[in-house]
Amino acid sequence: MQPDTLLKELQIRSLEADTRRQFLRSCTTGLGGLFFGAQAANAAGGMPVHHPDSPLNALHPHFNPKVKRVIYLHMIGAPSQLELFDYKPDLEKLDGKPCPQEFLEGKRFAFIQGTPNMMGPQAKFAQHGNSGAWISERLPHLAKHADDLCFIKTMQTDQFNHGPAQLMVHSGQPRIGHPSIGSWVTWGMGTENSDLPGFMVLLSGGRLPRVGKALWSSGYLPSVYQGVQCRSVGDPVLNVTNPAGNSREIRRTALDSLKRLNEQTHAEFGDPETLTRIAQYEMAYRMQTAVPEVMDINDEPASVHEMYGTEPGKESFANNCLLARRLAEKGVRYIQLFDWGWDSHGASKGEALNEGFLNKCQQVDKPISALLTDLKQRGLLDDTLVVWSGEFGRTPMRENRGGKEMALKGRDHNPGAFTLWMAGAGVKPGYSYGETDAIGYGPALNPVHLRDFHATLLHLLGFNYKKLHYPFQGLEQKLTGVNPAKVIEDILA
Repeated sequence: MQPDTLLKELQIRSLEADTRRQFLRSCTTGLGGLFFGAQAANAAGGMPVHHPDSPLNALHPHFNPKVKRVIYLHMIGAPSQLELFDYKPDLEKLDGKPCPQEFLEGKRFAFIQGTPNMMGPQAKFAQHGNSGAWISERLPHLAKHADDLCFIKTMQTDQFNHGPAQLMVHSGQPRIGHPSIGSWVTWGMGTENSDLPGFMVLLSGGRLPRVGKALWSSGYLPSVYQGVQCRSVGDPVLNVTNPAGNSREIRRTALDSLKRLNEQTHAEFGDPETLTRIAQYEMAYRMQTAVPEVMDINDEPASVHEMYGTEPGKESFANNCLLARRLAEKGVRYIQLFDWGWDSHGASKGEALNEGFLNKCQQVDKPISALLTDLKQRGLLDDTLVVWSGEFGRTPMRENRGGKEMALKGRDHNPGAFTLWMAGAGVKPGYSYGETDAIGYGPALNPVHLRDFHATLLHLLGFNYKKLHYPFQGLEQKLTGVNPAKVIEDILA
């Protein structure tokens, strides 16, 4: 091949390898430079800027945060607030009476048809602590922490079916494809431990949530910020151990060779994603040691196992609560627990308020109490926020599939009012915000939309929720979306 022909061929290959970003940056009009300069200014105004070869490096948020890490406990299926935290003696007086039509007109239900009967609380309530918080007999261990809890009694959502409602809680949108809270937080703050992911997910109850891994997806954020699912049996994280016949030394040699190739690629093409890929490979290598160590609860004292009610080697909510404390100690930024089995329709014993619901309460009561006690005695509750919720509430009417009273007692979905509580850094302990009407059907005072909760959570983590945004599809995408939101100032400590 002639020299001039070879030169022309190399130039063509170089142009073909250019990304649009590289072309715009270097184009002769200078428009590309102006655009990327504007992007840099935008980043300085609110978007996090990570070092390209360390996408999880710890960053300072917009202002000093009260919360350094979050442990979110989601009871998948939506537990009934009327049997746990929202005491309604007036509802007890209406037990068994036909529901007034004004409560039904214009409402959408998942299963209720015709005119259902009202149903009083299926548990006894008492006031606890100096705060006098009403907590039912279903959670006797948690009741001891009444003065640590900050209740929001008037949470509302736009969705009345489980999958979209769960997405609303964790991504602010009812559709798949948006980043979860944990992804926003780890993108915004990074992590305090470079050997572990910044966002980790623990499951119990025997099933995935309705929309599965979309609840801990990074959406349009870089994939390094998605949640890492941990397992109870086998490798705690898939592929964390080397294949048979491959030693750690062989893996190190292979990664070093791959790193050199990626560095050559970056030097030639300048794509920052190549540096991110190198960083991810290196973190995966470090995780091979760090993850098995932090996920092994066998080295905990017998007193700790007794406090939580753990069963090492099994899948259980108790085990996951203990793991949450261990991950918090190790500096993991966002720890998400999902517990399946809280859908109390009354269609089967497992879904009945006087059967399966009782079992679920017994499974979580002691571990949650232990988690709060453990965090407090280790000083971790001072900068950790624990959040508990479902995805919506339950109706004050008894479910009547097909318009007929069912043999077992249950309640239908109610997006109009549910209870969420928080404990720990940044929120008022022993405090209750909002009040539902006399039957617990909707807010009577201080309604709180999920957008307001998301804005408040970001505020506690040190972010101006209006500024934490990511450019995607022509919008400055935010956790709170495009609709109005507000920080709930009254609950802030």
